[in-house]
Amino acid sequence: MSGRHQRSSHKVSMAPPRSPIILIPARMKSARLPGKPLADIGGVPMIVQVWRRAIEAGLGPVCVAAGELEIAEAVTKAGGMAVLTDPDHPSGSDRIFEALRKADPAGKHDAIVNLQGDLPTIDPAIIRRVVEPLADAAVDIATLAVEITRDVERADPNVVKAVAAFGGNRIARALYFSRATVPANQGPHYHHIGIYAYRRAALERFVALPPGLLEQREKLEQLRALEAGMRIDVALVDTLPLGVDTPAELERARAILAQMAR
Repeated sequence: MSGRHQRSSHKVSMAPPRSPIILIPARMKSARLPGKPLADIGGVPMIVQVWRRAIEAGLGPVCVAAGELEIAEAVTKAGGMAVLTDPDHPSGSDRIFEALRKADPAGKHDAIVNLQGDLPTIDPAIIRRVVEPLADAAVDIATLAVEITRDVERADPNVVKAVAAFGGNRIARALYFSRATVPANQGPHYHHIGIYAYRRAALERFVALPPGLLEQREKLEQLRALEAGMRIDVALVDTLPLGVDTPAELERARAILAQMAR
C-alpha cells in the first residue's frame, strides 16, 4: 500500500453491505514461485481456479486485478472479468483499489472482498464468511482467522496472529495483529487468514492513509487501519486455506483438485 492516493472525504457507510464485489489481485512476480498465477492446475491457470472458487461463493461479481496482460487474458479466455492494473503496486490493497475504480466507476458495489490469487482450493463458504462481520454497522473491515492447533506455528513469525477476545463467540473485534506469540500465557492463539472485506468508503480511506509506525515494525499493513482508529472484526473459520507459494504447495493443490474432480 502507499500513501499517494488522495484522502477520501466520504464517511464510512453505516449500513450492512448490499452489493459486494470480489476482487482478486494477481501479478507474475513471486520470489518463491515466479509466474504462479499461470501455473497449471487441472488444465487451467491457477488464477482461473481461484476465480472459479470466487464465483462459486455466490456473493456477487468477480473481477481479477491483473498486474500483467497475460493474467488478464487467461481470465477472459475462461469467461471471467479482469482489469489491468499498475504492475508496480506495493500491495494487493492498492491493486484492488485501482481495479475497483476501473470495474465499478459508478460506485454500485458497497463492499469489496480482497481474495488472494493463490488460493485455488479455498472452500467458497470461507469466502462467504468474510463478509459476515460487516452485518454490524460499526465494522469498517472484516477478516478471518483459524485457531492454531500445531505448536510450531505459535512461535513462527511467518504465521501472523490475530488477537481477539472470541470467548464463546465466532466473531470478535481485532485488537492487534502480530508475528509474535500473543497474547501471553495459556489459551488459544489464532492464525490470521489474509482475506478481507471492506466497506467501500473504508477501502478509500485505508489506501489514503500514510504507513503506520506499527505497520512498518511488524510488516503488517492491517495495523495501519487499527492505528487510524478503524474497526476490524475477525470471523473464525474451521480450516486454513492452502496458499500456494512453493512448488511443493503447487503439487499439493493439484492433488487436492484432482481428488475433488473424481
